[in-house]
Amino acid sequence: MMKNKFSYNPLPQRPVISWLLRVAFLSLAAPYAAAGGDAPSWMHAQANAALPSYDDKTDAVLLYSETDVTVVSTDKIRTTVREAYKILRPDGRRYGTVAVYFNPQRKVKSLHGWCIPAQGKDYEIKDKDATEVSPNFEGAELISDVKYRVLHIPAPDPGNIVGYEYEVEEQPFFLQNEWRFQEIDPVRESHYSLQLPAGWEFKASWLNHAEVKPAETGSNSWKWTLTDVNAIRHEPEMPPFSGVAGLMVVTLFPAGGRSPMGFATWDDMGKWYSGLLAGRMEASPELKQQVAALTAGKDSQLAKTQAIMRFVQHDIRYVAIELGIGGWQPHPAPEVFAHRYGDCKDKATLTRAMLHEIGIESYHVVINTERGAVTAETPAHHGFNHAILAIKVPDGLNDPSLVAILQHPKLGRILFFDPTDEMTPFGQIRGELQDNYALLVTPDGGELIALPQQPPAMNSIERTAKLTLDDTGTLKGDVKEVRLGQRASSERWALRAVTKDVDRIKPIETLLSSSLSSFQITHASIVNLNTPDQPFGFNYTFESPAYAKNASRLMLVRPRVLGKKAYGFLETKEPRKFPIEFEGPARDTDTFEITIPAGYEVDDVPPPVDADYGFASYHSKTEVKGNVIDYTRTFEVKELSVPVSRAEELRKFYRIIASDERNTVVLKTAAK
Repeated sequence: MMKNKFSYNPLPQRPVISWLLRVAFLSLAAPYAAAGGDAPSWMHAQANAALPSYDDKTDAVLLYSETDVTVVSTDKIRTTVREAYKILRPDGRRYGTVAVYFNPQRKVKSLHGWCIPAQGKDYEIKDKDATEVSPNFEGAELISDVKYRVLHIPAPDPGNIVGYEYEVEEQPFFLQNEWRFQEIDPVRESHYSLQLPAGWEFKASWLNHAEVKPAETGSNSWKWTLTDVNAIRHEPEMPPFSGVAGLMVVTLFPAGGRSPMGFATWDDMGKWYSGLLAGRMEASPELKQQVAALTAGKDSQLAKTQAIMRFVQHDIRYVAIELGIGGWQPHPAPEVFAHRYGDCKDKATLTRAMLHEIGIESYHVVINTERGAVTAETPAHHGFNHAILAIKVPDGLNDPSLVAILQHPKLGRILFFDPTDEMTPFGQIRGELQDNYALLVTPDGGELIALPQQPPAMNSIERTAKLTLDDTGTLKGDVKEVRLGQRASSERWALRAVTKDVDRIKPIETLLSSSLSSFQITHASIVNLNTPDQPFGFNYTFESPAYAKNASRLMLVRPRVLGKKAYGFLETKEPRKFPIEFEGPARDTDTFEITIPAGYEVDDVPPPVDADYGFASYHSKTEVKGNVIDYTRTFEVKELSVPVSRAEELRKFYRIIASDERNTVVLKTAAK
């Protein structure tokens, strides 16, 4: 939905890439020229390895992984990687495509691949057969100096073993390395070796795995070994992969003391990033003139701030330019202003420069837009993909529109704001940022903080309908929806480029089709599409033939006409391993008034429902008022994560909702 790139180098250590990128590379790369050639001994050592029995969801197993890191100096690190997979099922063929990224600071020195078939002679593919491609980050308006060398290993078929070896040499921007040893498929054996120059030291930090002590293998060299690492099986609404996968972060310290290129703590990382910001927020004369023009006639700091925020959100186009250190360091504010474009950290830098001109302090905040990717236990490393702002709220400024506020023990009240999110009003943040850990960067250093969670009512759908049922079972009438928060911004994002009226009502059609077997929309309009600081809305009129079911002298009517809150993704026989993550706090209400046809009376109504499990609640009630059935319900998400220990409670909660959504009111012909 969002084009929120922090513009750091997000590329993984592992060369095995996601299947989406792999599909793109398959379409771009030239055909390989397979040749006969013996696979290396380290691969053949795995050919006859005894394997446990895997279920039918396991596509492949990583038989052997070896990562050898040699630190030459602060300006040069060499890494050699060897890996071999056994393909178990057709979808495991994706491991036959290997992609190793490079840029001006990272050179691919060699790249080879092999296949050991279950029967027949080995295949080999050499460096000269690799193809260079540039990743296509669709919609991100990205300019990057990162490319990939892509190798297609022949015959990656079930029963065969594919493997590769490559060496890279890089000039690092910071002295830190990561060992990502856990995958979506099981790992039988994994090694990580580190060779340091004399006098150098290291610190190893572990996440989502018990600490493993290394073995000393020589002078200032160490080796870590892991065996039988479990696969991470995807579960619906689980935390992001990076938040649950095993990780070892190695921070390097040169001889003679700490280097500004290394950080062992979040405070260190904050100092490192703060150094990248130095001198970037000085305003040019033209920028000062713009601030003066925007704030002219505004008699309050809030009005002035709002004017600046609207300008940065809507008049500065999002374009990410990731060249060298530009993957982490923002461009100077005057450049961003002059060009009228920048990525998230550029827009944050420009906003800070403009706020400074009206006497308001602010700070960069780096965050991962996938809540759970960084937690309170995460070791200090580059686990972020986005940049926003923390703004000091002036003393005495108390306005109900300013909701995303945290009381900081040193800075006082700080308000979080995302300059790239043009659909979220100033004063609020969208759901994925709420209750999410981020690095607050100040001139004194860095601090990992949890962003505030907004009240559920600020992310809501309030749906009201006045409907009429005739004696044939046809239901028709008017519906009004008022949406706030992300419930509104998601619709605005979906409709922002839609120009045809027939396409603008597709969200309404989708809602109706999920609840009604047949329908016709006779009128529809959109409210406040282009005014994000106002509630968004849909107003529409529909007709649904045979909505009610006739049975002799009875008619069955479902009072919950539209909208589904029950989810079936938890109904599985396999035990849940990971928490369930909600998108954000929410509070949705439905009110349906159904006027029943003449000659009928209500014979039976469903019982009320009151289900409150702490993390979420659901309340519904069906009443009869004269000849009108009045159904009301409220669905509220209060906590954003449900632990595995309470997964069964969540299943029960959704079953209660599903039952209520199926309930019917029984009508019978009135006695004469």
